[in-house]
Amino acid sequence: MVALLAGLFGLLIGSFLNVCIYRMPRDLSVVQPRSFCPECNHTIAWFDNIPLLSYAILAGRCRRCGHRIPVRYPVVELLTGVVFFCAFRFLGSTLAAVKFAVFGAIMIALVFSDLEERILPDEFTLGGTAVGVIFAAFVPVSGGVLLLIFYSSKNQWLVSLCDSVLAAAICSGALWAVRGLYEKVRNREGLGLGDVKMGAMIGAFLGIQGALLALMVGSLLGVVIGLSYTWFTGKDASTYELPFGSFLGAAALGVGFFSEVIFNWYNRLGA
Repeated sequence: MVALLAGLFGLLIGSFLNVCIYRMPRDLSVVQPRSFCPECNHTIAWFDNIPLLSYAILAGRCRRCGHRIPVRYPVVELLTGVVFFCAFRFLGSTLAAVKFAVFGAIMIALVFSDLEERILPDEFTLGGTAVGVIFAAFVPVSGGVLLLIFYSSKNQWLVSLCDSVLAAAICSGALWAVRGLYEKVRNREGLGLGDVKMGAMIGAFLGIQGALLALMVGSLLGVVIGLSYTWFTGKDASTYELPFGSFLGAAALGVGFFSEVIFNWYNRLGA
């Protein structure tokens, strides 16, 4: 029952994330005005703003002007609902479940924001880094280097927090180095600062092991899918702006789900 309620709450969070995905890259307030149709600027009534249900009833079109509503809206709502449901289904009513639900929501927002606008809002990257570090004080970071060294320390919360900060620094530093090397070799920007900040956020939440794995998987996805897309569409691979943040976010979400949710759930079963 708790997981089901969490999933329903996740649908509402997903609806808010859609507002953020559209407005934040455009420097618009996410609070005012109320939700509106971008085509006709008509304010959307509450009964036309119910997650998933309203989209189905309206057949994916604005009630007033008939403009098609992007499929991203129900997809984001559904994904967020599933993430919340899974977090509480596998981790129970714990702070760890809250941490993964928050991490998943941030990742989903970043994935679609980068995919649509090639922008990774600081509110999610820098703000998410701070949230991840705070969570680390209450939910131990998995695979932390410092936790292995100071495993007998009485202040495990402090060790975990430092591990989170260290992971954020290493991951963002690695992406910064790749960014600088690419610019030096190719004389153009390959990675944006948003990707570097996103690396810090992933490190803060997942710790060094999970974050580095996410970086490797995300890079592989970017190469394979990016090259395949440019080949099929005939675009110039040397100039096409790849939404690396989207691949990195998808990889981090997958790594986080299997390392934090499924692994911890499996350990609880064996306990």
